[in-house]
Amino acid sequence: MNLLRACLALLAALAAAGAPAQPAADAQAQQRLRAHVEFLASDLLEGRGTGTRGHELAAAYVAAEFRKPGLPPGVSNARWLGQAQRRQASHAAAPPLTLTRYGPSFALVPGKDAAVRPSLTERDMALSAPLVFVGSGISDRALGIDDYAGLDVRGKIAVAVDHLPAGVPSDVAVHVRSSLPAMAARHGAVGFIHIGEGPRGPGRVGPLARQPVTDWVDSAGLSGRSDQTRAVIAVSPEWAERLFERAPMTLAQARAQLRSGKGVKGFALAASLALRARAAWHDFTSPQVVGILPGSDPRLAAEHVVLMGHLDHLGLKADAKPGEDNVYNGALDNAAGIATLIEAARRFTEVGRPPRRSLMFIANTAEELGLLGASYLAAHPTVPIGQIVGLINLDMPLLLYDFNDVFAFGAEHSTIARTVAAAGSGLGVAVTSDAMPEQSLFIRSDHYRFVQKGVPAVFIMTGHGNGGKDVWSRFLSGPYHDVNDDLSQPINWRAAARFAELNYRIARTLADADQRPLWYESDYFGETFAPAQPKARR
Repeated sequence: MNLLRACLALLAALAAAGAPAQPAADAQAQQRLRAHVEFLASDLLEGRGTGTRGHELAAAYVAAEFRKPGLPPGVSNARWLGQAQRRQASHAAAPPLTLTRYGPSFALVPGKDAAVRPSLTERDMALSAPLVFVGSGISDRALGIDDYAGLDVRGKIAVAVDHLPAGVPSDVAVHVRSSLPAMAARHGAVGFIHIGEGPRGPGRVGPLARQPVTDWVDSAGLSGRSDQTRAVIAVSPEWAERLFERAPMTLAQARAQLRSGKGVKGFALAASLALRARAAWHDFTSPQVVGILPGSDPRLAAEHVVLMGHLDHLGLKADAKPGEDNVYNGALDNAAGIATLIEAARRFTEVGRPPRRSLMFIANTAEELGLLGASYLAAHPTVPIGQIVGLINLDMPLLLYDFNDVFAFGAEHSTIARTVAAAGSGLGVAVTSDAMPEQSLFIRSDHYRFVQKGVPAVFIMTGHGNGGKDVWSRFLSGPYHDVNDDLSQPINWRAAARFAELNYRIARTLADADQRPLWYESDYFGETFAPAQPKARR
């Protein structure tokens, strides 16, 4: 009889792990989630800016919450907190640039005629090189485009005109544009000039001259931009046209031919550019919190499923007037995502059934500075990157309404889509198609730095159903990245508990499945970043 009771109790426990949260447990989850958000979004933490005391306090809080259920530290045997070196680079003085065209030389006015991005790894940069026009500057196997074919740009400055073929999806387009300096570097170029129109044209010179650059720099002197050309340069529209004087075609003709779809064969320009730049560096550290729950299956335990969200926000508002609110609290962006992360970790430890694969829980830093914390971890993972088999990103769930659907940005690229749909079905939550493709959200949050290392990933956000579209519209035009993203908002804590349960179920299914997540066949991102990995049919 005692054995029978024990068996029945075990079966009940196993069933409960996959059953909907009970009212009492749900109410407790709501209170826990509320407590996390209220602390992380409090004025005391001063907006959790990267490198600030407020962010340090937030990281210590998350580490303490990981300790409560006994989650082992994931940075080392004794530490949840890992410090990564950051560097902010600016120009110590306006760098002189000299353009030589078929004999005569011209001193370009820094910040008006041309500008060069401050270097994170060369304090004193001296560069002089001829210019080569490389069409649109795309060298991409998955797209079947190589504008560098037949061109020698080794030791030279590549000059590209902004253009993408028709029909390229928005997320692919943004990825390609951001990768152009790296494509030039792979072909040996030492500098890169991108000639754009509209927001990628005349407006680029001033910001490149004035704005500092921040990224990670490791002990070997490498940075998150080490794969790019030494110099990234912008020129004014007037000087962009003059670069093409005495060339086989004018800039206008090159643009017209690219737009016609005929393509343009690159050629040497009758010009060279010389520059000297001295960088001023400010180095600082910022913590990331990592916890690991070991898997129980000897065959699968070395594989890891990651749940992550960014802990940082925008800090304090520098131009606030006396008496005005000056704290970017970031209650929904992204205290809510971190609260979800903590609650999901607690759920894994409370059910009494360890996952088959190992789970890794990460609270990233420096997302608001350009996904820098995730970039550092993807380049310096605490386990081999090949052992990270799938990732769920929790960034800015809009917990202001009773959501009945979610967006799973990136789900169309891998079999994680099926997992999200199955987990949502059990809670009555549908997975709907990306309603904001123009935002290119798949490549705009932390998971993407792991995608670039070949890891299938999704980015989960509450959807547009049940009035969510209007809620999203009001949030994006109001509190988003403003001081009003605070605790005065009508946060729906029941929705928060449901969102946490959903993400727990997604991670649980990925961790317990016989098959690791797979990229779909012929998917752009899978073919680009994981060409050797096995693929699944759609």
